[in-house]
Amino acid sequence: MQKRFLIFGGFSAAMAVALGAMGAHFLKSKLESGLITETNLQTFETAVKYQFYHSIAIFMVVLLADRFNDKVFQKAGYCFMLGIVFFSGSLYLLSTANLLGLSSVKWVGPVTPIGGLFFITGWILLALAGLKKRE
Repeated sequence: MQKRFLIFGGFSAAMAVALGAMGAHFLKSKLESGLITETNLQTFETAVKYQFYHSIAIFMVVLLADRFNDKVFQKAGYCFMLGIVFFSGSLYLLSTANLLGLSSVKWVGPVTPIGGLFFITGWILLALAGLKKRE
């Protein structure tokens, strides 16, 4: 389990850095063309932030699971992984749809809150693991 989370977390964090740089440079340069709006850019930046925060959370899960040996941490890690895919992935797609010529991807919008629910569930699972832990 820990190896899987380390691999996913590492690649996810690296991708967040690369996508953040792409947003700051490439996408920003497309503002004048109208293919990317300021709102699109802010949405893209939100996706990057949440991906990076939850990549770090996955590393935290690895450390806590090793220390406390509890299956709840594994479930939290999977929630963070699914949250990154659904929340950040859908925001990346929605914010760059015009640039990519994918104007028909509006149906992806409802996927975003599902990813948010995975993030929330992961954090709640970590809190429950803390409540379960004996002093």
